[in-house]
Amino acid sequence: MIYIHIPFCKQKCSYCNFHFSTSLNFKDEMLHAMKTEIFLRKDELQNKTLKSLYFGGGTPSILSVDEINSLIDEILKYFSFGNDIEITLEANPDDLNKQFLKQLAGTPVNRLSIGTQSFFEEDLKLMNRAHNASEAESSVKRAQDFGFENLSIDLIYGSPTSNLEIWKENLKKTVELEIPHISSYALTVEPKTTLENWISKGKIKSPKEEEQNREFYYMSAFLKDNGFEHYEVSNFARPGFYSRHNSAYWKYQEYLGIGPSAHSYNGFDVRSWNVANNQQYIKKLAAKNLAKSEEILSQEDQFNEMIMIGLRTIWGVDLLTLKRKFSGKIQDYFQEEIKSKIKEGVLIIENEHLKIPEEHWFMADGIASDLFIV
Repeated sequence: MIYIHIPFCKQKCSYCNFHFSTSLNFKDEMLHAMKTEIFLRKDELQNKTLKSLYFGGGTPSILSVDEINSLIDEILKYFSFGNDIEITLEANPDDLNKQFLKQLAGTPVNRLSIGTQSFFEEDLKLMNRAHNASEAESSVKRAQDFGFENLSIDLIYGSPTSNLEIWKENLKKTVELEIPHISSYALTVEPKTTLENWISKGKIKSPKEEEQNREFYYMSAFLKDNGFEHYEVSNFARPGFYSRHNSAYWKYQEYLGIGPSAHSYNGFDVRSWNVANNQQYIKKLAAKNLAKSEEILSQEDQFNEMIMIGLRTIWGVDLLTLKRKFSGKIQDYFQEEIKSKIKEGVLIIENEHLKIPEEHWFMADGIASDLFIV
């Protein structure tokens, strides 16, 4: 699978610390550099038939449909698409006007991930989103009108401008709109963000973990009652609508990341990442040089990643794979460490898979990190 990072946004969200630029001055040079990188790295993927292509960012919908198509055409020079390929475009509601959607419907893109975040104005203002509450709803309906049924939306809970009743309304609206996939995250205060600055100056209150905990478990119960499957800590889907792209990450499959700050993984022991600087990226690729660094993952690194990723999903960690993959020393450590967690009830073993019971999923990262080899 291939991930393409589009490092441009109209404006900076208050909570965001992803790599992007609000200037489009070098967009043409960036797209040319990406095409060069696709050519230079075309042999890194063993499987030339793609099951997933994902445009993330940043805001990929800031591109024109012709620009999106040109990147797809470049990929098709070196790869083929499987019959059931999932091609996802992340999009902001304010970009999904009729003209854009009409043109996009004529491309191979068959899935939209819409950055809704909330259907309430106060939440959106706090987050400094470019869209308003009306656009949050109307963009979904327009996308459906143009034939995009495989939709996902992002929702953020635990905001200081929200509460449980507002959160219930957000979830109710999502179900009413017949959206088949939801990615939902607690509002977190990342370093060097506007949100952190506001909180440090006392302009707004810090998110409260106990409220986020309550909203998380309400969401899980409500969505399951309405036909969704809670298949990863932050992801819910109706049957048949799991994100193929994200599921591949969680199952340790190989992927190629194109664009500044994008990461890649060979499916075994090598992880690489591109420089998180637009100008440096463009300059490197203009000279036909790669803009990436890489590391060889140690047995300990691989173990920690397998634990962290697996325990966030309904599939859990495959104990037979773990036993086959890692040394006796790691096996001994692992067996010893999980004993107390199983006794506490925060870990269980089902059909040779280690899992966290869903009632403890809100603390999944903490539970997993306790098992890390450091």
